[in-house]
Order: sequence, then structure tokens, then C-alpha cells
Amino acid sequence: MKSIFFMSLFLLMTIQMFGQEKTPNIDQSVMDMSYCPANYPVLKIQQKNTSPLVARVIYSRPALNGRKIFGGLLEYGKVWRLGANEATEIEFFKDVTIMKQKVKKGRYTLFAIPEEEKWTIILNKELDTWGAFLYNPKKDVVRIEQKIEKNTTPVEHFSLYFDNPQPGPYNLIMQWDSVKVKVPVTVAK
Repeated sequence: MKSIFFMSLFLLMTIQMFGQEKTPNIDQSVMDMSYCPANYPVLKIQQKNTSPLVARVIYSRPALNGRKIFGGLLEYGKVWRLGANEATEIEFFKDVTIMKQKVKKGRYTLFAIPEEEKWTIILNKELDTWGAFLYNPKKDVVRIEQKIEKNTTPVEHFSLYFDNPQPGPYNLIMQWDSVKVKVPVTVAK
């Protein structure tokens, strides 16, 4: 009787042990979110927001980790998801203008084609995708070219954020390593 009890107990514990779900590994590229105007959620709860919400960017922040990024890990002339893992998405809560190109309120994927002296910045309609594997230029909404600026100090983690002039126009700033690119965003009237 005791042996049946211990055998049943052992079997139950074994089943329970193998039946547990394994937690997925934590990704090394942290997901982040930037708002326009900058710090909008904090300003909102503090009741200090003076401008309405214009945009939000959701992206992953890869690190340099001693690697050569531009012209190395990221080949010049190739479409890049602007971050790591899932493709970066930007949502506009109002109609905006980006370098004289009108963009309707809505959600878009943000891509770039880095070059040594300039980047091509792309807003695309393909959503909820990983990397740039499904990038289709036929779904482009906006395509602009911006000259790069050089950072005096390398930026370890890729960063996307809006500068904070109130009430605008704003710049969406992209930085990584020694490269910085600014994309002007104006709220449509």
C-alpha cells in the first residue's frame, strides 16, 4: 500500500514538473517608447501637458557592444527596421507633414536605408512585422532623404526620441554610434 502511495506521488510530481511552462528568454534589445511631445504620459498625470499628443514611437534598442554598426553590421544601401527585433512603429494621433509630405493620422512602420552621408527614411503601411523581411516599397507612404550629423560621443544604445519645442514643429531624432539623423514633423493645420 505504501509503495503504491509513493509511486503515485512520484508520478504526480514528475507530471507536474514536466507540465510547467518555460518562461521565454529575456531579449537583449530592450523595447522602448517615445512620445511627441516628449514625456507626454508623465506630463499628463502631473497635469502639466500644454500640447496634445502628436505621435508615439515603439522600438527596440540594440547596443553597440563594440561592433562596427554602419557599413558593418548594417550594410549601406539596405533597408533597416530602425532598431532590433520587431519593426519600429510610429503612430500619429493627428495629421502631420514630414518635409512637405502630408501623412494622415494613423500607424505606420518606420524603416531607414543608411548611407555614409545620408539616410532615406521610410514610412510604410506594413504593420506588425519582424525585421525588414516583409518590406515592400509599394506600401511606402513617405520616403525622404536626410543628411546625417556626427555625434561627438558615440551613443551605445540606439535611440529614437522627439525634441521638445512647444508647440512644435518637432524633430524625430535617431541616434546610434556616431550618427544622428533628424526628421522634421509638423502638425498639419
